[in-house]
Amino acid sequence: MNTEKLRIGVDLGGTKIEAVVLAADGGIVWRERVPTPKASADTIYEAIAGLVARCEATLGATATVGIGTPGSLSPKTGLLRGSNTVVLNGRPVKQALEARLKRDVRIANDANCFALSEATDGAGKGAASVFGVILGTGVGGGVVINGQIVNGLHAIAGEWGHNPLPWPQDDERPGHRCYCGKDACIETWLSGPGIGANFLDGKTAAINIVSQAASGDAVAVSYLQRVEDRLARALATIINVIDPDVIVLGGGVSNIERLYANVPPLLPKYVFSEFVETRLVRNVHGDSSGVRGAAWLW
Repeated sequence: MNTEKLRIGVDLGGTKIEAVVLAADGGIVWRERVPTPKASADTIYEAIAGLVARCEATLGATATVGIGTPGSLSPKTGLLRGSNTVVLNGRPVKQALEARLKRDVRIANDANCFALSEATDGAGKGAASVFGVILGTGVGGGVVINGQIVNGLHAIAGEWGHNPLPWPQDDERPGHRCYCGKDACIETWLSGPGIGANFLDGKTAAINIVSQAASGDAVAVSYLQRVEDRLARALATIINVIDPDVIVLGGGVSNIERLYANVPPLLPKYVFSEFVETRLVRNVHGDSSGVRGAAWLW
């Protein structure tokens, strides 16, 4: 094992912090998870520093450190914003961790890390342009071009979940209010909770709707066909703007197998092209994509 090229990736979540070490070939050589401390930002910094110290003591080598987290660093202030680990919002997380770890640290949005992981050695490997989609509790995304994350001027590139659902039908207006304060955001339709909220009385979980459809329930089948059309509309706007080679789905909704067969044939109806060859694929690395992508930041 080449210890000079070890990369530590840290997934900083609201409930747990996971760290992995990737060798130069992408193989995982070390992994540990700890609960996310709730007391203060300092306790979170110490937990991350402890993971890094234990890793390096075990492997006998110093590694680069990349961190993926919900939210992003503001290009204007350098402070974290939009994280579900709310105690970190408005804080100089990068500078604080660099002071503790005594090295440069790279930090990126968790959806960007997912996209980078899948573009590097996952479902989008070898593609020049990859759009990584998160369809989970929320809806997010990341753009990777030629192996590099595209952050954008405001560090919000890929935030397609907070655009309105395109080409809405009459019964889709005005839509549900999103936590961001707008109505009918894509997130309110295509997140796991959004899929459940728009079915019948809004009390059936998305996974149960899928099970009902698989059992032949006509109402559930019809509803999932509408979900597929909504996803096709939403992805068509991405194709129209950045025209990626590959779109990789992640998050819990990505486990709905029928999406990969049923959504691509719907895309030509909405994409501004006489043909559509964009590949829609399921992620390779699953829940590990985010933490792997954090490591690949180096």
